[in-house]
Amino acid sequence: MTATVPTPPSADPAITGVSTEPGGYSDERLDEIFAPIFARIAEGAVQREDDRSLAFDEVGWLREARFGALRVPAEFGGFGASVRQLFRLLIDLAVAESNLPQALRVHWSFVEDQLLAEPGADRDQWLRAVADGTLVGNAITEPGVGAIGRYQTSITPDGSSWKLNGTKYYSTGSLYADHILVAADKDGERVSVLVDAAADGVTQHDDWDGFGQRLTASGTTEFNDVTVTEDRILGPGYGGAGRTYATSYLQLVQLAVVAGIAQRATDDIADWVRNRNRTFTHAPADLPREDPLVQQVIGRAAGAAYAARTLVLDIADQLDRLLATGGQDEELLDRVEFDVARAQSVVIPLVLAAVTELFEVGGASITSERLRFDRHWRNARTISAHNPLIYKLQAVGDHVLNGADLPYAWSAGKR
Repeated sequence: MTATVPTPPSADPAITGVSTEPGGYSDERLDEIFAPIFARIAEGAVQREDDRSLAFDEVGWLREARFGALRVPAEFGGFGASVRQLFRLLIDLAVAESNLPQALRVHWSFVEDQLLAEPGADRDQWLRAVADGTLVGNAITEPGVGAIGRYQTSITPDGSSWKLNGTKYYSTGSLYADHILVAADKDGERVSVLVDAAADGVTQHDDWDGFGQRLTASGTTEFNDVTVTEDRILGPGYGGAGRTYATSYLQLVQLAVVAGIAQRATDDIADWVRNRNRTFTHAPADLPREDPLVQQVIGRAAGAAYAARTLVLDIADQLDRLLATGGQDEELLDRVEFDVARAQSVVIPLVLAAVTELFEVGGASITSERLRFDRHWRNARTISAHNPLIYKLQAVGDHVLNGADLPYAWSAGKR
């Protein structure tokens, strides 16, 4: 199957399926475009896991269909999708392959930054580039003591341009990307630098060694005297002082991935049970699919997937309202930040419990490496360890009890 690149909406909505909202596609039309691609991606998920094969082809299919342009307005060649529509599709992509929404996580915030920027040639250039298929990865986190506010990666003057030097870890998605958004120090000032992934002096390593989310291309990136022009220095970017939509937005991508994992685990194991004949002598039914105990386990997992999806989409609705105001409303910023932190406290334990309990339906045979059902727990556990829940719960509790400000930056000390 070859992905078809759609044209921006212009015809009769009754024919095209385009929403009557200005510039936007309906959910049905978006599903027509992307559901077949997601299904194709899902077909190879187990094989990629077995081979530890990065999803270059699969990212190529998404690029060809301009998945990265979902939020780009139709006037620039994008789909004009709402935040809710984006996150609905991110969950569906996570059902197919949980590594890919995480790999594209910073791409979405880069697009939002352009949408929030003042109109102008630079902004329009990047929106059109994204509409043409450009993808943006990241290189923010550093090994050692390179936490927010003390980056060791730096840019220094070099005639009319700059030189970028440093090493980054957890460069999620950058091996799949055309450009890398790099957090760096510029003479004591925190800046974001947009670097071509293929530029001289950029070396990327697929050395992420986590037991889950293995195909997110979250490895080490080295920058050795990489030339940076002035127009590629974009301002403070991630970790800037004060409130920002970006922390809730980026965290919600993680929760969308968890929601997708819950659905895929439920689907996979339900299908396995449906076709299984062997059970235990003391089971209350002859077939596992007719066993009320097994049915309860599947029912709880289905409920967890539904609850996770519903919470993600509820917060996506809030982000739609926030970003429609320009992303500067402090009351809305705090509300979304608070709600996404609270959602973590529900989604993470609910899904982890569900994907663990699912193994109760099959005995030892369900642990077969041929099935790779273990990847669901490993992936959910790995992505849930990002921005650890214990710190979010503490921040929520301090905010409820004492009115403490919510943290708007994630940081790390020694690795």
